[in-house]
Amino acid sequence: MTSKVTIQRLPTGVPGLDQVLGGGLPEFSFNLIAGQPGCGKTTLAHQIMFSLATPQRPAIYFTVLGEPPMKMLRYQQQFEFFDNDRVNESVRFINLSEDAAAGDLDRVLARIMEAVTTYEPGLVFVDSFRSVMIASETSGNPQSPTHRLQQFVQQLGMMMTSWQATTFLIGEYFVETDANPVFTVADGLIWLRQSVQRNSMVRKIEILKMRGQPTLPGLHTFRIDATGIKIFAPPDLLDTSAAALSAAAQPAPATADRLQLGVPELDKMLGGGLPRGYSLLVAGPSGSGKSILAAAFLAEGARRGETGVLAAFEQRPSQSQNRVIADLVASGTVGLVDSRAPDLSIDEVISLLLSEIARLGATRVVIDSLSGFELAVAPTFREDFRESLARLVIAMAGAGVTILMTSELEDRYTDLRFSPYGTAFLTDAIIVQRYIEIDSRLRRMLAVVKVRASAHSDELREFHIDGAGLHVGAALPEQEGLLGGRPRQKRRPA
Repeated sequence: MTSKVTIQRLPTGVPGLDQVLGGGLPEFSFNLIAGQPGCGKTTLAHQIMFSLATPQRPAIYFTVLGEPPMKMLRYQQQFEFFDNDRVNESVRFINLSEDAAAGDLDRVLARIMEAVTTYEPGLVFVDSFRSVMIASETSGNPQSPTHRLQQFVQQLGMMMTSWQATTFLIGEYFVETDANPVFTVADGLIWLRQSVQRNSMVRKIEILKMRGQPTLPGLHTFRIDATGIKIFAPPDLLDTSAAALSAAAQPAPATADRLQLGVPELDKMLGGGLPRGYSLLVAGPSGSGKSILAAAFLAEGARRGETGVLAAFEQRPSQSQNRVIADLVASGTVGLVDSRAPDLSIDEVISLLLSEIARLGATRVVIDSLSGFELAVAPTFREDFRESLARLVIAMAGAGVTILMTSELEDRYTDLRFSPYGTAFLTDAIIVQRYIEIDSRLRRMLAVVKVRASAHSDELREFHIDGAGLHVGAALPEQEGLLGGRPRQKRRPA
């Protein structure tokens, strides 16, 4: 019995792509990078090439574009991954545009074969492969364009197999259902998409096919910046199935290790503090003190030698009157995720948070607020915001941090709500802040609604805010308790 062939997987050098591919690119595979014009195909190809190309594994990049290769390179040189010193050494560019424009597919094949024989590359790129197809259809050759193209692809595929090289064809395709023989021949199909929604440009990547390995299914958002392409794949082992969400809603294991929130009386109400690793939702109307409590949570961690991360979706720390957060960020004790990108996605936020958590070794995370977060993400992601929040909570639990999230609520007197997103069941603890009117004055009240697997106070306590922070006072007197959300009126003597 023969032993099983081991296929080496090549790291692409594109953040997130190896995870989506299922571990990297199979060596000697034949891959198609496809998508609409401007979606990042050439940038992705160059980024992979400069990451993988070495003197021992040189790369050839064949250009069959209608524009001069130097024009394309002038723009690609703006990315940080582009290395001019490696051009004509481990990376070589060859222009085939004249032969492709003439529709001479045999000449295109001959030029490719000649260059491969001369330089013996380990990586071969042909950009744009669709230019070859269009030329074959308009050349006037009596043979059927489809028949000629099929012959061309078969010959090219046989050549690529004999080269023992990892190859890439880059082409402009608009739908993956195009009847095209290259889709069948290719070992891998990497599809890039983009769409404009209001003022947001949303880019996504999908691995439609990658032989011999389990890819990560679905569409994954990515961004193009000065470093190149960054793909925001879900964290490893992140499961958002119904079973996983149900499991996440079950009581967490009790722990004796509790974090102090920085408000002593509130810690007592929680039963001695918030169990480490829990998720806490602080819900209340505007101005009730949610952000101040979040700042106290991070400041208390810093006082105890812990680092934290703040995802700010309302006020920037530099603009906030609360200097506590600004000072913590300035000192490096708290990392800041403060993206104002119009095409922000949930996966990108999770990626940014996990990156900051890993950089600082953070144990405390604050999201302020979920309401601002919903407005910050691109419109296309708001439709599934409830599911996205669940993924965020599960990802933070997987990272082992304790997370505090604030949520804006209308101050209603006829019902009691904890979250407008229906995700309160996912959190391990809930604190609700409210306003009540007593003796013609608005008073701030709070209550601990739940702390999983832990005893906690059921009192409704008044609190006030001053320059030193948030202070919890005594329980509300019985005669001033809430009835149906409104303060019970005192009886006047007859």
